[in-house]
Amino acid sequence: MSTDPSALKNVSRYTGRRVALLTQHGKEQVLKTVMEPALGCVIEHVSGYDTDLLGTFTREAPRPGAQIDALRLKTRKGMELSGLALGMASEGSFAPDPFTGMFTWNVELLMWIDDELGLEVVGMAQGLGQSGHVLTGDWAELQAFAAREGFPKHHLVLRPQHQDDPRVHKGLSDPAALRSTFEACRDMAANGQVFAETDLRAFANPTRMERIGQAAADLVQRLQTCCPACDAPGFSVSERVPGLPCAACARPTTSHRSEVWTCPRCRHQVTVPRTDRRFADPEHCNHCNP
Repeated sequence: MSTDPSALKNVSRYTGRRVALLTQHGKEQVLKTVMEPALGCVIEHVSGYDTDLLGTFTREAPRPGAQIDALRLKTRKGMELSGLALGMASEGSFAPDPFTGMFTWNVELLMWIDDELGLEVVGMAQGLGQSGHVLTGDWAELQAFAAREGFPKHHLVLRPQHQDDPRVHKGLSDPAALRSTFEACRDMAANGQVFAETDLRAFANPTRMERIGQAAADLVQRLQTCCPACDAPGFSVSERVPGLPCAACARPTTSHRSEVWTCPRCRHQVTVPRTDRRFADPEHCNHCNP
């Protein structure tokens, strides 16, 4: 086989195949745009199920388990409703960034299930997210917050009193409606405060929608790379092995020295040594930079 597993391309398996996509937040267009030309598949938008039952960013409904668990449930539900053997779905999460903990970090996962081959492939994209909040009774402060969050392209959510008040108003994208809703929430609040946050639903958050498109591109790349043992799609990097020698002291560093590629179907693995560099920057060395 090629020393570069990514060279093992196969784009024809899903040509003309129908793929169920369960979403109620407008993700179908970006996923169609990225995936249909690359794979030749036909993505079918599935409705008839309230995906908010699998968790909401505004905390009315908790997510069942981890992000990947909710994603799998959503994918399976779309396949069940459509009767198709191929299905996909998207699930996002927001948390403090892994570097400083000071900024919001968005992770988008996109799952593809092929029941005919018995495989599950997940694409991913991550980066800074557009997700802020403020508690205020002052309209000028709310306006400043809205400007920072990219309103009106990024919609806002308001609720009176505190972040868990059940009287929630989502999808605010009109300046006049924002002000009238703010004043109504302030009047309802016993403390005179309004909790405002960025709407994180995909159709209301262009930054997140762009990240979903990036996850789709990652999924396409995985589906276009086939296992050298069983020819199933989805052969991709499952692990990076640290230990690239330090350029200053030659000791093993946290930088990876090889990648492990794994098939999601037969579990065949290939370890590929790193070729883009022989030594790591000393900043990644625990000896030179403790």
